[in-house]
Amino acid sequence: MFRLPPTPGAPAVAGPARRGPARLPAIGAAAGGGVLLAVLLAGCEPRLALAVAQPTKAAAPQESRDEAVWARMQAIERSGWANWAQNDAALRAIGEQAGHDSQERLEVIQLRLGIAAQRRDATLVEALAGELAQWPPGPRRKAAELAIAYGRSRLAREQGDLRAARRALQELKVPGDPALPANLLIRAYLAKGFAEAETTAVDRAIACGAEALRLAEQSGDPWRLAQTKNEVSWFHYRAQQLDVARALNAEALSLALAQKDPAPDLLFHIYDNRGIYFADDMRIAPAADAMALKYARQTGDAVLLATAVGNSSDAFLRQRKFAQALQLAMEGLELARRAHTVEGEIVSTYNIGAAKIGLGRIAEGKIDARRAIAMYEARGSARYAAELWEEYGNALEAAGDTTGAIDALLTYRRQFDPLMQDDTRKAIVEEQERVEDERREREVELLNRDTRLKAEELRSHDLLLKLWAALAGCIVVSGVLATLAYRRIHRTNRDLATANATLKVQSEHDSLTGLANRRHLQMAIRQMAPRGRFAGGVFLLDIDHFKRINDQFGHAAGDAVLVEVARRLRSVSREGDLVVRWGGEEFMIVVPSTDPVAARALAQRLLEQVAEPEIVHGKHRIAVTASLGFARFPLAPHGVDLPWERAVDLVDTLMYMAKAHGRNRAYGLESADANTEGALQELATRMEAAWQEGRASIAMLYGPVRERRSAA
Repeated sequence: MFRLPPTPGAPAVAGPARRGPARLPAIGAAAGGGVLLAVLLAGCEPRLALAVAQPTKAAAPQESRDEAVWARMQAIERSGWANWAQNDAALRAIGEQAGHDSQERLEVIQLRLGIAAQRRDATLVEALAGELAQWPPGPRRKAAELAIAYGRSRLAREQGDLRAARRALQELKVPGDPALPANLLIRAYLAKGFAEAETTAVDRAIACGAEALRLAEQSGDPWRLAQTKNEVSWFHYRAQQLDVARALNAEALSLALAQKDPAPDLLFHIYDNRGIYFADDMRIAPAADAMALKYARQTGDAVLLATAVGNSSDAFLRQRKFAQALQLAMEGLELARRAHTVEGEIVSTYNIGAAKIGLGRIAEGKIDARRAIAMYEARGSARYAAELWEEYGNALEAAGDTTGAIDALLTYRRQFDPLMQDDTRKAIVEEQERVEDERREREVELLNRDTRLKAEELRSHDLLLKLWAALAGCIVVSGVLATLAYRRIHRTNRDLATANATLKVQSEHDSLTGLANRRHLQMAIRQMAPRGRFAGGVFLLDIDHFKRINDQFGHAAGDAVLVEVARRLRSVSREGDLVVRWGGEEFMIVVPSTDPVAARALAQRLLEQVAEPEIVHGKHRIAVTASLGFARFPLAPHGVDLPWERAVDLVDTLMYMAKAHGRNRAYGLESADANTEGALQELATRMEAAWQEGRASIAMLYGPVRERRSAA
């Protein structure tokens, strides 16, 4: 199942297709964000945020505005890019009547840049950039330069080169110029936010979104505020803050519906996002998709219509109505080709493949699904391609093709983990640890500095006392005072040592669950495997369908599940075992024992402890199971050992085998027909086949089976 990710809304910020589980984002044509994007860049940088803190106070120069002309331009912007040729012609006519260095002409060029970029018309983008490059010196020169950067970045995004889009913005240093109009700044922050969010810098994206919201609220324009809230909701969705994303989306919908003339383009984007945010809720998602399709038809925009039809096919896939999904996906593919939207073509192609797989036409479906993935990879959209591998693996798992599912899921893991640096399961935890480490280092430095200052004060005071003592002959008194000073220094140093020890412990443990984190594990492994070869048992556990828990019950419930699972894992472990939060919903247990019977027993206890009883959060009773991979080293029968990283990779493969074979189970490698490290690594790349051929002995254990309940 694959949906077109929602694109930045109307002309304000158009961007790469966004996605939900597997849907195409509606590509909003952020029309005029040219200047803004560059500014946005600034907004995302702390120093820039300070620089542009007062952008709305005064838009110098002060000149009269033709409100009728501005109303016409906003009407074009509100319409989205339906009838783009007529819109471009209308804008061109307005620009010809505008002053050479007027606000109106600058706005016209930015809006035209948005149209040209969305149409992937590189020639027109460069022609408009050339006009801006000739802008006369004056108060709007900086805005013109920003518009050039925006146009080129926007074009790169539409062409699927997210890295180039981000680089174009990062190269520009934007000063804080109060002459920049507020609406341009809003577009800039949103455009920059999308560039950051789609290249994993979700923290900077959210910072940009916050500034865009502040400016939109000051603008007093309900349409622009609704659009901004909806687009900022996407930044939070990419940051895995689903509750915030849903809340902002709901606020945007209320604002849009409250208007006398709600823009169909804006409503399409709001409902399209809503379909993504509630993709696993069959009470809400189908209705949201239907409304998105309704408003896409009202816009008359072929791109939006292709997006809506493609996303509707995803809704049928989620309901396992594969025949209807296939029919809609094929319709969406034809529409996407007519509209020349590559994202729409990719999504519909993938959904065709997924529908065929669901219908049992697995060989045909694989061809279509792999073609869609290859198209994303060819466009440089590595992140989307990686996420699509996961969707593909899940589809094969559901269809019973376990070998294909394992290969796809492992490919996803190899490609996805390195890409995600801020908002992925593992990398988010590591980034949080890095930030916390830096904060604690600063605190330690401040403590050290304070200690040094106090020590100097004590020394100075001590010298002064000695001087007076010498002068007055108060040797006894000075001795007593010196003793007191020494005690104070000793006590301060002792407190500092205690603080340092506390900070060290905090830096090596996960703040949510209290378990050891990766940093602690890496240090422990250096002691457990001094020559780089690990001896002992490794268990890698992943909570099944954890995203569904977050989506259905909220992230607070997800956190409660993680905390309780961590507690249960600790309750099973023994002295000497190391329980680690590996990242997101994954946990690792490292044990010194190499006994195969003990390994199987521990794996079984882990499955049972995670699943029983259901976890209570508020009024909900949440059923939880896990998939587990495990192995012990050196591996029987030849005593082959592996470097720590390779051992983890092997266990990771076993864990994905457990997932592909139905979840709520454990797969443990007990022996393998490999007498060298190289032979074992080669076997690990085709573990499923090696198992079927009898070259690997794998223990299969099952978690408790009971009726699942989603809520009390």
